Amino acid sequence: QIDEIEALSSIYGDDWCVVDEDEKIYCIKISDCLDQPKWTLCLQVILPPGYPTAEPPIYQLNAPWLRGQDYTELANSLEEIYVQNLGESILYLWVEKIREVLIEKAQSSDPEPDIKKTTEEVDEGDGDDFLLDYQPIQEDQIKMLNYMTSESQEDEELPPIHHGNPITDRRSTFQAHLAPVVTTRQVKRVLEKLYENKKIASATHNIYAYRIYCEDKQTFLQDCEDDGETAAGGRLLHLMQILNVHNVLVVVSRWYGGILLGPDRFKHINNCARNVLVE
Repeated sequence: QIDEIEALSSIYGDDWCVVDEDEKIYCIKISDCLDQPKWTLCLQVILPPGYPTAEPPIYQLNAPWLRGQDYTELANSLEEIYVQNLGESILYLWVEKIREVLIEKAQSSDPEPDIKKTTEEVDEGDGDDFLLDYQPIQEDQIKMLNYMTSESQEDEELPPIHHGNPITDRRSTFQAHLAPVVTTRQVKRVLEKLYENKKIASATHNIYAYRIYCEDKQTFLQDCEDDGETAAGGRLLHLMQILNVHNVLVVVSRWYGGILLGPDRFKHINNCARNVLVE
């Protein structure tokens, strides 16, 4: 690990950032190589003790434009690189794969990044505290979360939806909703059902993330949505990856109360999600 970190620091210079040396948390800023980059992305990684021989890096992809199919395809590409290079250092391969994708986007006719909704809050130096906000849960609790695929379950079936306890802080309210899902069609069904509720539909943000384990490919189909709360969807997905959650959709609704919460809002989003997952 030390050799790889030193090499990457030398290769990427100012684009390589040490978030927490003790916890082995790093951030690499990646762009499309143009003089005035149009497409940029931040790759955040945690290197667990078993990396690279026995464990993969824990990662998060952060970019306001990165969602939907773009996120899924890029995440799948990184998973493939890991599987093809088991036991080897892969961060350089990951960074260059991401850069390759960004260059392709810059050379294609893709329009420049456009965000429909924007967050009410813009913070100076939010930092990456969210990476350490959550507490690890016990293995038996993780097993509870791993909803298994039922062969008899049809794509069209609406899964049960569980609503967590709301958290209120300075007039802003956060509430998580959870449903077991095994197909993207079920994800869509659950979202449609939730949005039928006028209160949920009127929320300032409905942030969501899901992870579905594909048994045949032995990989995850996963995606997230910020809904205007920049980077919140990626942080939620990251939490679910840390907890090793399988076949579940989590939606966190936030009703903005007019008072800025700063980075605390991300703690509330993660805490809501973690609580409903444990329940």
